[in-house]
Amino acid sequence: MRASITLKGLLAVGAASLAAGAGAALAATPADAWPNRPVRLLVPFSAGSATDMFARAVSARLTDHYGQQFIVDNRPSAGGTVAAQAVATANPDGYTLSVVSSGHAINATLYPKLPYDTLRDFAGISLIATQPGLVVVSPSLGVSSIRDLIALAKQKSGVLFASAGVGSGTHLSAEQFRFQAGIDVTHVPYKGAPEALTDTMAGRTQFFFAPFNSALSLVKDGRLRAIAVTSAQRAPQLPNVPTIAESGVPGYEFDIWYGLIGPAKLPRPLVDALAAQVARILEIAEVRERFFAQGAQARAMKPQEFDRFIALEVARLGKTVKASGAKPE
Repeated sequence: MRASITLKGLLAVGAASLAAGAGAALAATPADAWPNRPVRLLVPFSAGSATDMFARAVSARLTDHYGQQFIVDNRPSAGGTVAAQAVATANPDGYTLSVVSSGHAINATLYPKLPYDTLRDFAGISLIATQPGLVVVSPSLGVSSIRDLIALAKQKSGVLFASAGVGSGTHLSAEQFRFQAGIDVTHVPYKGAPEALTDTMAGRTQFFFAPFNSALSLVKDGRLRAIAVTSAQRAPQLPNVPTIAESGVPGYEFDIWYGLIGPAKLPRPLVDALAAQVARILEIAEVRERFFAQGAQARAMKPQEFDRFIALEVARLGKTVKASGAKPE
């Protein structure tokens, strides 16, 4: 999809800029000025979620570097808008930050009256990772490919797809597939990925565009069948599973992303210093391997480019939200 192409271009520009500017950014922020007390890192989802995992991986390394605790504070409420409001209204002193996912951009359209402005009230610091979805079905369904799934949906009414909630990445990635494949299927939202996975395994729903990390072990155990990945390229963790684009839906691409943000008026030297540290952390082999095990790719981005990327994602995902008719639960 267009956003991923944009992401690739932004990454190419941002990586070089981060490397060149890291020293200057760090020098611009006095070591004894910040942080001199613990930093809260808000996560808009529960412990154990993909967003939480990426936040904890980064927070541990920031704690080591700065010598102050970066405390992960889980606030799973109202689709992430409660945590976002807390960041938007926080004192821009660097002690309240947040790790967000694509849902941050989705909410800009999904919720008609947010208590903050997604584009004006936050400072993008850095992208952290991107992660494809995994299209899974029950082995008993008799579907082995995306082409089979499309054929089933066109031949049989009442085909159901699960999601981890209205407006989630798992929902919108499936809606985008529905539009591009030209099929009529029915959305069944769940409270989270575990419930959606359970009902897909049981055959109560026919397919699920699952978070890669949530479904991977179930696929390897044979309890679910992976028929495609949502990214532009195949996932190295499952090299025999094709992309949706190469399976009969040309141009389809939908990755979930995760990134670090703060209040809009964070001092620029602090933003640049944090971005440089995130870039450094994401080059650590242990961190990259941990992300890889979750089906994700560690990716840093320059702050200005991340701001631009979020704006593009708000526009792109907003079109899918409107076309799907999704309303907040």
